Amino acid sequence: MTMISETKRPRRGKIDGTFDTAIGWQSGTAQSFLARALPAALILFVFAGPIMTIIAGAFDLNPDPTRLTLWPTNPSLANFEVATNRGIWGYFFNSLLIAGLGLVLQIVVAVTAGYALARRKFVGQTVVLGIFLATMMLPEEVVAVPLAVVLGDLPLVGVNLRGTIFAIILPVAASAFSILVMAAFMRDIPEEIIEAAKIDGASEMRILVQIILPMCTPALGVVAIFGFNGIWDQYLLPIIAANRTADYTITVVLSSLRADVQVGQGVLLAGAFLALVPSLIVYLLLQNSLIRGITSGAVKG
Repeated sequence: MTMISETKRPRRGKIDGTFDTAIGWQSGTAQSFLARALPAALILFVFAGPIMTIIAGAFDLNPDPTRLTLWPTNPSLANFEVATNRGIWGYFFNSLLIAGLGLVLQIVVAVTAGYALARRKFVGQTVVLGIFLATMMLPEEVVAVPLAVVLGDLPLVGVNLRGTIFAIILPVAASAFSILVMAAFMRDIPEEIIEAAKIDGASEMRILVQIILPMCTPALGVVAIFGFNGIWDQYLLPIIAANRTADYTITVVLSSLRADVQVGQGVLLAGAFLALVPSLIVYLLLQNSLIRGITSGAVKG
């Protein structure tokens, strides 16, 4: 009888065929629409306004970056022509190569290290986790000088990596944030699934690649988006690692263009637009994984 009465009980918030919103208003009313539309418009203005100004200024012959502009007043591709003459595409390719290879290495390190932390027990595991967390607290400026020394004389092998692409890729291959994200997702995979795979004769590598990784696609999306943006936005590391200005990335060159009096603001905005495009593409491709990853993390919490 108790079960029958529970099933007949109306759901919370459902009154006369309508649902109450979280703030008490009913859906479909003018108040509900304004409560959703106004915050959405404010957030869109705050976050999309600067991006639209960059895009409009990049395609404007005489842009004014101090004023919010949503479309170019004098549409032109002259800014991109000047940026091309300044060799912007070479620096763009450097950034793309470094971000691509660095992200692949970072994902490999995050998956293997996260698997070891989540599914294996070893002496000093707590200390290792503490060290990972501590590295996240250190700003980039603090490790710049020690990193320059290490890159100039790699311990044990005594190799100088400066002037090579490895000087930028190797330091970004290990990310404490990516490792901890992967470890958190792998830790919640039921042990029974792994034990069943072992009984079927699956090897450790096969369990990781064919069973665990497909269950961690939201975490891989989170790692890919934050990892790519983190590598792409590197500023100090390319300066430390490069011996020639031709080896700089596009983020470093944008700073040089800003100080060049012969380059207008339109060329600078064109370079900023080119630097913005890869991050937007990566986000649009992986946004579903990012949302699933954040949602699953909230549910666990």
